[in-house]
Amino acid sequence: MRIRNVTVDAVLIQAVIAAALSFAHLHDLAVAAGQDGWKAWAYPVSVDLLLVAAWKRLRSGESKAAGWSWFLVALAASLGANVATAGLLDLHDVPAWLRILVAGWPAVAFLGGTLLAHGPAHRTAPAAEPQDTPIDTAPEPEPVPEQPAIPPPAPEPVAEPAARQADRIPAVLVEHARKVAAEHHTRTGAPIDTATLRARLGVPAPLAEAIAAQLT
Repeated sequence: MRIRNVTVDAVLIQAVIAAALSFAHLHDLAVAAGQDGWKAWAYPVSVDLLLVAAWKRLRSGESKAAGWSWFLVALAASLGANVATAGLLDLHDVPAWLRILVAGWPAVAFLGGTLLAHGPAHRTAPAAEPQDTPIDTAPEPEPVPEQPAIPPPAPEPVAEPAARQADRIPAVLVEHARKVAAEHHTRTGAPIDTATLRARLGVPAPLAEAIAAQLT
């Protein structure tokens, strides 16, 4: 922490010394160019203000080309005054072109400061509008065709009782069965059973039972 404080203090001291020397050189050059009194003090102030405005534009990140251009203009004015007052120029016999530059400097400084301070504002990107909830566009499942109802299986026919079947037996069949039974009894000496009667007549078992019931 102490090292950082010492570094910052040294930079500030160096900046104060450089500003004071540049300020004095600009003042002396303005006086030599015919600007006396308060006007000579206003020249270094305008140069320093232009440097500060250009530095702020560079720090903001907006229009760096304009910031660098006006920073170099102000730096050239400051360095020019330092070099001119270092013995390379006779301050008692200032050339006409330098007097013109010094006289026109306020307008240049005003133009640069105005452009830097009132340049186009940084346009922030418009906030993205919240998007609506996405609608599910998946295709709806196709309706499954209804299967036709399968009718329940018909109940198996229940064998009717022998008494009911006997009522519907043709008399011719009963008479034929009596002859078959009489022949069987004559030949075997025993009454004919239902299975034999069914085999001799070739009829279903229920019908054979019904015929046998009428023979007894």
